[in-house]
Amino acid sequence: MWPAAGEAGPGGRLAADGASGDLADHRHLVKALHSAFIEYWRSGDRDLSPGLARVVDYWFRYHVAKAVIAAALLIVLVALTVLVWKAFLKAGGLGAVARAALASAGVLATMLALLSLAAVMANIQGALAPFASLIPMLTEGATDQELATTLDQASQQLADSSLAGARTPPAIDVMIADFSRYHAVMAVIAAIAAAAFLGTGVLLWRRFARTASSDRRTRRVVGSFGVLSALLTLGLIVHAAANASTAADRGPALLRALNGGW
Repeated sequence: MWPAAGEAGPGGRLAADGASGDLADHRHLVKALHSAFIEYWRSGDRDLSPGLARVVDYWFRYHVAKAVIAAALLIVLVALTVLVWKAFLKAGGLGAVARAALASAGVLATMLALLSLAAVMANIQGALAPFASLIPMLTEGATDQELATTLDQASQQLADSSLAGARTPPAIDVMIADFSRYHAVMAVIAAIAAAAFLGTGVLLWRRFARTASSDRRTRRVVGSFGVLSALLTLGLIVHAAANASTAADRGPALLRALNGGW
């Protein structure tokens, strides 16, 4: 998740330090990444080159900053969501317009909370595998012939690495390992989130069963959140399984990423 070209964004400004302040500008970040990746590939070493290490370190701090911001926002939005829906349940004496406004505010707060949760998950993933999360930028605006040649070489070496007995360059080993970690991290995060929503759903359906049939407003709200929890649980289980599968067979997915897919 990146700011638009030319914009630092709050995460970028917080992540920048004296040695990487220029990277807060997205165009400069992409340009620095392209140059650093060419340098790293040419070095033939396993350890990241100084230029690439600088970019990866900045990108790690960028995701940490955004994860903290998103987590704080998530806490606020969850609290707001609970307050709004509680107010809606107690709004029996209010007019239809006021109740509709509360319901709309509750839906909006719920959706924003889910978006914040997605941001937390994505930025934790990016912080734990920053090199892999930079890979899509390698093909962003890639008009330089030297970069195109380097990416072609990397793609060919990656494709050849699947052959029995083929020698894998150290840089490819590093990229494969980080790419695998990138997807394994999301598989774990999604599984944890799925378990949390599953538990929440069980509690909601128990409350639904205990709520008197005459209390239709409470039953509608609790039932709706129960259905939402079930859908989110299923979606997250699928997401976790897909990422676990990619982590186990990361070669083809990494090859697609180097060729501009993701």
